[in-house]
Amino acid sequence: MAEQNFANHVRWVPGYHFFVVPVLTLNFGWSIYRWKVSGFSLDGFIAVLVAAGLVGLSLNARFFALAVQNRVIRLEERMRLERLLPQDLKARIAEFTCGQLVAMRFASDAELPALARKVLAENIQSGKAIKQLVQNWRADYLRA
Repeated sequence: MAEQNFANHVRWVPGYHFFVVPVLTLNFGWSIYRWKVSGFSLDGFIAVLVAAGLVGLSLNARFFALAVQNRVIRLEERMRLERLLPQDLKARIAEFTCGQLVAMRFASDAELPALARKVLAENIQSGKAIKQLVQNWRADYLRA
């Protein structure tokens, strides 16, 4: 596995991103086309409804997994911050948003206190901006 960094840290799940999503999207489009061709019949409408439901199910399943992952990361990072931050910053751990914590997880232990201070002082909200500030990347290969 290649060393993880900002440029390659995005997680693609081939079975989901390159098979399930395209197939369900194609099915949804085909159902709309068949509904139109059938003269907007009730059966065609039901097929479009089921296809839309499958797309929604697929997307929601992915979003739910990512939400749980983010909650776990938030917990892990709060515990890590408690261990690594100087006393003056420990009192401010609750000020970090979930997005900031998710982005800061890539910072090494050595650079995390300075990065945390900068994120709070400058109110950096963008996960991308925070990740770009990381100098010593701490890989996270265990992601949904």
